[in-house]
Amino acid sequence: MLPTAGGPATSRDATTWLAYAAAGFLVGQVAATVLLAVVAAVNGHEADLSRLADAAVPPAWVVIPGLVGLWFGFVGSALAASRRRGTRSLRRDMGLEVRGRDVVIGGAVGVAGQLALLPLLYLPLEHVIPHLNSRLSEPAKHLTGGFPGADLAVIGVLTVAVVPVVEEVFFRGLVLRALVRICQPLGRAVGPALACLSTGILFGLAHFEALQLLGLAAFGVVLSVLAYRFRRLGPSIFAHATFNLLAVVAVASSTPGTVH
Repeated sequence: MLPTAGGPATSRDATTWLAYAAAGFLVGQVAATVLLAVVAAVNGHEADLSRLADAAVPPAWVVIPGLVGLWFGFVGSALAASRRRGTRSLRRDMGLEVRGRDVVIGGAVGVAGQLALLPLLYLPLEHVIPHLNSRLSEPAKHLTGGFPGADLAVIGVLTVAVVPVVEEVFFRGLVLRALVRICQPLGRAVGPALACLSTGILFGLAHFEALQLLGLAAFGVVLSVLAYRFRRLGPSIFAHATFNLLAVVAVASSTPGTVH
């Protein structure tokens, strides 16, 4: 059974949805690169753009275009799939629906993911990888660390309010629902389980973080199970938002000079 009455109607439609997802991911990467180059040119930083982008804490004007460019591809692919191989309703096709209790359900899962799941997953590696906690927090610091108050507020809002919606529509809406339909012949238990596992792994891989892959993939599976179980994206959106919020707060509270 599909997570909702929406989603791709046939396996052929589901395959097309995955093609849209792949194209959207590539378009997002290109759009992020182009937009960042334009912003760098406007700021007069064409020559040192590569150095700034690779810095431990890049300027906010480097971070924001990268996010916006990705969103262009993610949202565009979901819209295209819904319009051409769906009902033309993101609410029905992708499960973009939020209910009041989703705040509590998602919030609890997000807290558990950040404070229980991740520490448990990486516990065996603490004595193997030097400075593990510091290295695990590097992507969050790269995204939100070291900014002055106004910039941190903007990045924080984008990370907590916008990123979860966009990524859930893409991964738990477009990708998961396509995989659930494709895996349907495997059975009512194995099919959804494989779809949730695959979506979680793709979610982790899409962040291009080797050390963080384990945690991102595991939490991605949790988000997929939420989306499948509740047949809508509300719980996974709030879980994702809470997970990100705790990471932003942790970085902001530990960064010298940050306005609290």
